[in-house]
Amino acid sequence: MGNGSCPDLFELSDGRFAVIGTDMTADLDGKLPDDASRADYEKIVVITRDTLLRAKPDIARL
Repeated sequence: MGNGSCPDLFELSDGRFAVIGTDMTADLDGKLPDDASRADYEKIVVITRDTLLRAKPDIARL
């Protein structure tokens, strides 16, 4: 684990996706839309718009 900031989105070998981002659970948990929820074991992770847009072409190929 480094000290740099490297948000990323990548596919795991089992087909799930992993997100490396900033844990914002404490700040955003009470601000979720009415149709969104999270389990106790889940976290709200934030990535930049740029990170998601850069990943989009790779996701579209799946």
